[in-house]
Amino acid sequence: MNKKLKVLLSGGGTGGHIFPAIAIADEIKKRFPDAEFLFIGANGKMEMEKVPQAGYKIEGLNIAGFDRGNLLKNIGLPFKLISSLLKAKKIIKEFKPDFAVGTGGFASGPALFMAAKTGILTFIQEQNSLPGKTNTANGKKAKAVFTAYPDMEKFFPHSKVFFLGNPIRENIVSGMQETSQAKEKLGLDKNKLTILSVGGSLGSRTLNNGWKDNLDKVKEKGYQLIWQTGKLDYKEIVNSCQLSVDGNIQQPTTNNQIQIKEFIKDVETAYSAADVIVSRAGAIAISELAVAQKPVVLVPFPFAAEDHQTKNAMNLVEKNAAKMVKDSEMQEKFWNTLSEICENESLRKEMSDNLKYFAKPNAAKEIVDEIFKIIK
Repeated sequence: MNKKLKVLLSGGGTGGHIFPAIAIADEIKKRFPDAEFLFIGANGKMEMEKVPQAGYKIEGLNIAGFDRGNLLKNIGLPFKLISSLLKAKKIIKEFKPDFAVGTGGFASGPALFMAAKTGILTFIQEQNSLPGKTNTANGKKAKAVFTAYPDMEKFFPHSKVFFLGNPIRENIVSGMQETSQAKEKLGLDKNKLTILSVGGSLGSRTLNNGWKDNLDKVKEKGYQLIWQTGKLDYKEIVNSCQLSVDGNIQQPTTNNQIQIKEFIKDVETAYSAADVIVSRAGAIAISELAVAQKPVVLVPFPFAAEDHQTKNAMNLVEKNAAKMVKDSEMQEKFWNTLSEICENESLRKEMSDNLKYFAKPNAAKEIVDEIFKIIK
């Protein structure tokens, strides 16, 4: 391309929308170092912080979603929508992008709508098995829709759908290690079955309570546990379990080791060390787990929009690539479901093999390949 490439991106509200957009921008930047990027986000949402941290410019719209809990708060929505459409139109007119990519979230709606309306080529990346309303609406005008799950033609025009996966962090794609090597790196016994529990950056109270209820059973079985608690519960858990704050606890009586961590920075090593993983069922988490290819118990967050985490989990359950325990069934079913996997090596292998179907380690590259095929 002779002129400088200009790319508009929009997605936000949650990390699940933001990080795929950043991954796509990073991949384009690798190919076109001089390219100019502009993100459109929602004022007050996490993209206004995360996108600049990743090195990209962002403009904010005064947009919000429909509040089902407090209907009075929705009175100003029409005005917010109109002002957001007008501001998006102004941004697009001034920036003059060659194409636009939307990954969902409040701001993505007006941004992609106005881009398409002004003749800019638009592309959608949908992370979940149940698409959000923003992506469903904008998908009708998009040149292509990149999905993380198969059989998405029921939501988008058949000819536009490409099952290419979710762009995930590069360190997880390139940093996976041999299991025993990763266990030794974390100070674990390489011969003992190791469980990793991840509940997102803030943690999951449901998972944390599940482990508190079953910690004695973990010790009795001689399993090793890497337990990421999140920020909110970390100190309380350390105190209630009577464990030292360094998070590395040796139990000399059972020769069992439990590591409690507020946040896991070196997540690729933790994934590598695990024989079994327990996780929420967010779209990006599932995409990372599929690349890690470790048998997993999914506990979907029940209050996600339109219960999409349960639908994400069911896609894996139906192919015997995961087991699912509902949030409301943790006390009755969590330990039995986990034990079924931990005590059956052939089941663990079968689940790992089945996860390969969902593993898309090159999603960002393949999405960008397809975009440039289309725009040329």
